[in-house]
Amino acid sequence: MAEAGEQEEVMAAQRTGRRDPYEVLEVPRDATEQQIKNAYRKLALKYHPDKNTARPDAAEKFKEVAYSYSILCDPEKRERYDAAGFEAVDLEGMDMELDLSNLGTINTVFAALFSKLGVPIKTTISAGVLKDALSGTVSIRPLPLSRPMTEKVEKQGAHFFGITISEAQAEAGVVVHVSSAAQSKFKLLYFEQEENGGLGLAQQEDSVKAGRITSAAMYFLHFQVCRLDPTVNALAFAKDPDASFFKRLEGLQPCEVSELKAGTHIFAVYGDNFFKSARYTIEAICMDSFVENVVKLKEVEAQLLAKRGELRQFEIEYREALARFTAVTNKYSLEKHTVDELLKLRNKIHESFTSMPGLLMKTSSNEKLKGAGANFLTKEAEISDQNEEQELPMGDSTPNKPNKRKWLNLNFRTNHFPC
Repeated sequence: MAEAGEQEEVMAAQRTGRRDPYEVLEVPRDATEQQIKNAYRKLALKYHPDKNTARPDAAEKFKEVAYSYSILCDPEKRERYDAAGFEAVDLEGMDMELDLSNLGTINTVFAALFSKLGVPIKTTISAGVLKDALSGTVSIRPLPLSRPMTEKVEKQGAHFFGITISEAQAEAGVVVHVSSAAQSKFKLLYFEQEENGGLGLAQQEDSVKAGRITSAAMYFLHFQVCRLDPTVNALAFAKDPDASFFKRLEGLQPCEVSELKAGTHIFAVYGDNFFKSARYTIEAICMDSFVENVVKLKEVEAQLLAKRGELRQFEIEYREALARFTAVTNKYSLEKHTVDELLKLRNKIHESFTSMPGLLMKTSSNEKLKGAGANFLTKEAEISDQNEEQELPMGDSTPNKPNKRKWLNLNFRTNHFPC
């Protein structure tokens, strides 16, 4: 049965025009995370465009390797792919990364413009930095705990730091934090020692804007801490603004390394700006003085992962309720319009029942109807009064009708004669 399922997945991949990620990375379907990571490093260096200028297909193979790794490096995406193939992960074009060192001036300008406009653009580390690290030829400067260091790294360049911790410090946990008051773009990298003595990339964090600074951090606290990829939420909002809230926690991705052993560990800050160097401050802190906050962080991380599962279910309920609400409001508008039209037609029919078409009222409002009748009666009374005034002689009046005439204010003079 398992073989039949694998064959179906391979056939589905062929129908979509994309190769099976396991086949691309040359690993078995039960490969461990470390096997997948090692295979990706090997193939990424093998097919990187900077090292294969004579091979026109190298860039496409490099993208295929990066795409396959983006699926298999995330346990949840890998599980969804294993269950339903590419349609379940729906990552085409989402996790592609650009190598700024290989774009050229014109393409770099366009990438910088889109980034400035808020379009999420992922960038990869230049092959030169990874090659130097793998060969062990990089310069490493020591970084003592709780001793911040401020530096400036050139674009697509990297500064390497060695952090040495004791058994007690490793047990308490360590946090490495990088920030930039200049809001520079950078990557925080963690390297592991390879068998040949070189350094292999094990983990990376992209800087994100937080208020007036950009920052990135790695947490080695003996429990799973997730990174939050803002690109997932931005792409979800672009497709459907209503989905932005529900996809907000989909960017949570478990970090590959959750603890450090006693000894020296290598970190690096990579300049990820498009045109200029990156200014930054790096600091490594032991958590022996932050025990209470570490416990709180562990609780919050667990709550966020649980909440992500709840939001997935709630989104289904919300969509169903929203569909019902939309249908009800549409029906309300339709019924209201229908009733209004029927009442208008009813009033028009009622007004047609008369033998005096000239006196038909032109309004269905009761107030307007009363107003029209009152005006008609007042006008009729005025006409009647005028007719009466014209018929009666000056000075005459009837006992039943008041005299409507107005006398002029005349001054009469009387002549007095002597007796």
